[in-house]
Amino acid sequence: MSALLTSDHDGVRTLTLNRPDRKNAINAALWEELADALRGAARDTELRALVVTGAGGAFCSGADIATPEDIHPRHKLRRLTDVALALHELTVPTIAKVTGIAVGAGWNLALGCDFVVATPESRFCQIFSKRGLSIDLGGSWLLPKLVGLQQAKRLVLLADTIDAEEARALGLVTWVKAADEIDDFVAELAGRLAAGPPVALAQSKALLNDGADATLPEALANEARAQPNNFATADSAEAYAAFAERRAAAFTGRWALSRSETYDA
Repeated sequence: MSALLTSDHDGVRTLTLNRPDRKNAINAALWEELADALRGAARDTELRALVVTGAGGAFCSGADIATPEDIHPRHKLRRLTDVALALHELTVPTIAKVTGIAVGAGWNLALGCDFVVATPESRFCQIFSKRGLSIDLGGSWLLPKLVGLQQAKRLVLLADTIDAEEARALGLVTWVKAADEIDDFVAELAGRLAAGPPVALAQSKALLNDGADATLPEALANEARAQPNNFATADSAEAYAAFAERRAAAFTGRWALSRSETYDA
């Protein structure tokens, strides 16, 4: 059976880490499968949202360090880099559905998603220092932005394990839902995102990601460049029509300008 399961439903793709005997620790093959799946998602024009989760009651226990490889560590880290960048650059909204543990690179995989939904039983740990390692999979970039430098150092240097409520209070979990509710909640959330205007959501996601490191003039300039792209889709007109007609909008992301209009502009 594949170590990465893929399922599609109504524009939503779910990637399930499937090594439950190892609490979904990611080995060399799974890193490559995951990177390929994320790159494939980026090319899929029908995809509107992505969910990442784990099988067997755990999200991910991190990188699988139990299987030795006779290659330079730089090559091993390249696999992680490929996954982190592919996830960050994915234009569709992403959701991490966390049941059980999310540890080390597994936690940073979840943090790389736009939303994190956990259960009260979920536990989180930046376990690296307990393994004699430094933080990876983008955690050194993600954590300070999400919780500030001091809390990031506390989580990483002490490798404390925290529960879902503390993670939510720190801004590292978006919602905490009961174990018997999380599947339906994530499905509804993914459906809402999939029903949104794809071009506008993709641009807003990119603007927010870039805005964290931009000056206000740079952010305003980026917004000014992005907005005309929305007016060039059918979604903007559809939104106004739906409002006037008191109905739900049906967004497609379809390019609305004709070729002659594009050249005349």
